[in-house]
Amino acid sequence: MKQIRKNIRRVAICLCALFILLAGYGAYSISTYGNRWFASSANRFARKQKNNVIAGDILDRNGVILATTVNGQRVYQSDPLTRKAVVHVIGDPASNVNNGAESFLGTYLYGFHMSFLERLGYALRGEMRQGDDVRLTIDSRLAAYAASVFPADKAGAIVVMNYQTGEVITQQSFPNFDPMNITGSVRNDPKKPFYNRAIQGLYTPGSTFKIITAASALENFNDVQESSFQCAGTLQLGERIITDAGTDLMAGKITQHGQLNLKRAFQVSCNNTFAQLALLLGDQSLRKTAENFGFNDNFLFKDIVVENSSYPVTNRNEGEIAWTGAGQSALTASPLHMCMIASAVANDGIMMEPRMVISAVSQTGSTHAEFTSKVYRKAMSADHAAVLQDYMRTVVTNGTGTAAAIPGVQVCGKTGSAEMDTQENTNAWFVGYLDEADSPYAIAIVVEDAGGGGSIAAPIAKEIFTWMLQNGYAD
Repeated sequence: MKQIRKNIRRVAICLCALFILLAGYGAYSISTYGNRWFASSANRFARKQKNNVIAGDILDRNGVILATTVNGQRVYQSDPLTRKAVVHVIGDPASNVNNGAESFLGTYLYGFHMSFLERLGYALRGEMRQGDDVRLTIDSRLAAYAASVFPADKAGAIVVMNYQTGEVITQQSFPNFDPMNITGSVRNDPKKPFYNRAIQGLYTPGSTFKIITAASALENFNDVQESSFQCAGTLQLGERIITDAGTDLMAGKITQHGQLNLKRAFQVSCNNTFAQLALLLGDQSLRKTAENFGFNDNFLFKDIVVENSSYPVTNRNEGEIAWTGAGQSALTASPLHMCMIASAVANDGIMMEPRMVISAVSQTGSTHAEFTSKVYRKAMSADHAAVLQDYMRTVVTNGTGTAAAIPGVQVCGKTGSAEMDTQENTNAWFVGYLDEADSPYAIAIVVEDAGGGGSIAAPIAKEIFTWMLQNGYAD
């Protein structure tokens, strides 16, 4: 009998432990995946509840109403340019945009965080419940301005974030559309205006990835800054030939940088040097550094859904490894992730988690969400970040990114021109930041099928940073 009682106690203890683990995992899952589950089109319960609640307002960081409910209908910002500029962040009534605030932040907008007393108050008054008003980190003024300077006939994305706090100041995809006038031409547009390229678009990063390759070289080779590299214009590796921008082998035109050090190679974006570095590093070391910066990670951010960036793990011959060092091969990254990478350099190696929500407040004044910043990871040491800060500064002062320069302002950056097999022109990239104590802002821009990053994307960064410095983003 004693043995039976002991066995019963053991079973009871095991069951209790399993229950505690299950409860803990449930709490973790709700915290981590709750918004994703709620936003899922398969969530019938959420759809049913929405019919019984008046959705709260969505506001920008300055209190501008971007979405509200009037006579049971969802209504968006009155200015058409602003309405279109923020549509991929806000979403639309039919959820054509995946994971816009309308769906992803629905737990707040539809009052799912409402307390029992708040629900009771609505019931006693005989009123339909009202959800929380959600205030976002984005600036609708900046969004409208950024949309006005982006090439009208091109697809692409812009992301601006505070590299010290993680606040996303604007997150835009092009082409955009009017959520209050979705026509057949919008639905059938081959450029897919419903697609949010800022967070869903997985692009070859091109030479912007040289930030990672340089960081890996600094981490693995003590004397790399003093080393000398030779760029002969071409590097034959099996059937692959590494070339630099401006090279036309058919016409016999070859760009050669000659002998140069790492800093100068970064300034002029020498593919041959970074291909050689990748081979010296080896695939494992370069991948490890890329993963320190978030490649191959499963992004599970609280306020925003971002597609995972990828460092290739198959078909790793010498040619592919070399092209990876130069930012090509099968690398993929979203514009928001590339903005996080530039932010990590600016923030002394610390990469912040992107944040989109300042607050969620009920109609009775209860705060159900409040902004907090969170470190995502330490991508590199502060010493190596300082070296890259210097390199990125010289790209703008004396390299491929001079078109991003602003007189009297420290602008740092890296250009990129990523080759795509299906396009006539390269995708134009610029990632960078303001090296100003009172203006801690980073940017990532990609313009599809447009040409060189230095000539196309860098001038857009200049325009956006100039506007920010003139409109409240500098003390």
